[in-house]
Amino acid sequence: MGVLIILIIASFVVALGFLVAFIWSVKSGQYDDSYTPSVRMLFDEKGNTTNTKNDKNNTNEQ
Repeated sequence: MGVLIILIIASFVVALGFLVAFIWSVKSGQYDDSYTPSVRMLFDEKGNTTNTKNDKNNTNEQ
């Protein structure tokens, strides 16, 4: 029974250590995304409006 209590306490200490490390990394900017905003314009899908107008005109002419 004493070993079980020691293991539970040790697991809480390890979990607390990981929580502190996670909070520290978030506050220091480790998870800030500086790559995606620079390439977002390369994957933009707004240019399909001209194709829609041409398709409507082509279907009306036939």
